[in-house]
Amino acid sequence: MALLTTMIKSLMAVVLALAASTLSGEAATFSMKRGLNLDQWVTWPGEDQWVDAKAILPYPEWRKFLNEDDLKALKDAGFDFLRMPVDPSPFLSDKTTDLRDQLYASVLDSARMINRAGLKVIVDMHLIPASGGRKIGMGEVMDGPATFDRYVEVVRGMARKLAAEDPEKVAFEPMNEPIVDCDSDGTSLWPDRQRKLFAAARASATKLTLVLTGACYSAASSLEKIDPKTIPDDNVIWTFHSYDPFLLTHQGATWAGDFIPYVTGLPYPLTAVPKAQLDVTLDTIRARIKAEAPWTRQNGLLAYLDEQVASMDSADKLLGLMDAPFKAVEAWAKANGIKPEDITLGEFGMIRQEYGNAYVMPAEYRAAYVRDMIARAEAHGFSWSVWSYGGAFGVVGAFNGDKAEPDVLDAIRSLP
Repeated sequence: MALLTTMIKSLMAVVLALAASTLSGEAATFSMKRGLNLDQWVTWPGEDQWVDAKAILPYPEWRKFLNEDDLKALKDAGFDFLRMPVDPSPFLSDKTTDLRDQLYASVLDSARMINRAGLKVIVDMHLIPASGGRKIGMGEVMDGPATFDRYVEVVRGMARKLAAEDPEKVAFEPMNEPIVDCDSDGTSLWPDRQRKLFAAARASATKLTLVLTGACYSAASSLEKIDPKTIPDDNVIWTFHSYDPFLLTHQGATWAGDFIPYVTGLPYPLTAVPKAQLDVTLDTIRARIKAEAPWTRQNGLLAYLDEQVASMDSADKLLGLMDAPFKAVEAWAKANGIKPEDITLGEFGMIRQEYGNAYVMPAEYRAAYVRDMIARAEAHGFSWSVWSYGGAFGVVGAFNGDKAEPDVLDAIRSLP
């Protein structure tokens, strides 16, 4: 009897140990809380110069103007991780054939540089649109099966290069904001493509946490359409992006459609100024639309402005608008057994100044918006990373070596 009791106890110990090991694998290895996106492509040379190692290395672009002391300052400001965008286009260009190994090595060195500063890092494969200075961008990768297959191999190569890094300090994001399945025709191309990217990354990097997303700019509504059970892996963090309300966060951005470029001067929130002052600003925007927009579009743009303003002209309306993505992601996560710590708000922020536009968003509005978004993310138990270090949305830098106003960083430093 004693022998049987001992055997039963031993068997139970084994079962409990196995259960514990299974449970411990249900969360991602990589964990983070408060982050900042490094920026890219502000001064990046055109593809015709990519044959020159001096023009393209070190890589990514931020390496040309940030050093380890700058990174340590970010840790001191309260960040525990950085999301590091890596433009994959040079890895897809025939101009860099002889430099390809050096490019991979430089990305690895950049990730290690961030780790040395005491910060974790997400290596983010961050496609942007093709332009006069580059032949391959998001459109070419998504629209060309052969180009997509080449992109999958770049992801495989990057994962292989990162595979030996400490999985508690380095994570890998195979694609930022996939622009696919955005049309009303109901296409569902992204799930299969993401599975291919996941398989390529996981085959090369068996221990790294992978950061995965929904289609169409990584919107919360797109993440809701993803069935995470088709990704047989617990070592995954799911990401979504939110810049709601877009009317306020992207004011003046010339690349954000045919409406937003006419909009500047709106406060956050709209109720931050007296109604009479807001009405003057709205009349100025309407006059700009009437003077500059194609006449066939004017009535539609004016109606859209009124509709958007009406959707956020009270505290309750704005609250509902900004809460919606977080509630949607939370419901999706609960329905699929995903823990809040395995969800990240990968991008959010408010524009400071559009390139070439004299208007600068008042810093107090930007700080208020960032505080409100952080409060939402942390209330849901999600990590977050604000966009971005410098450039149009810069919270540290601005343009031409200038510094951004300190308000946003001060708001982050003051977090409990």
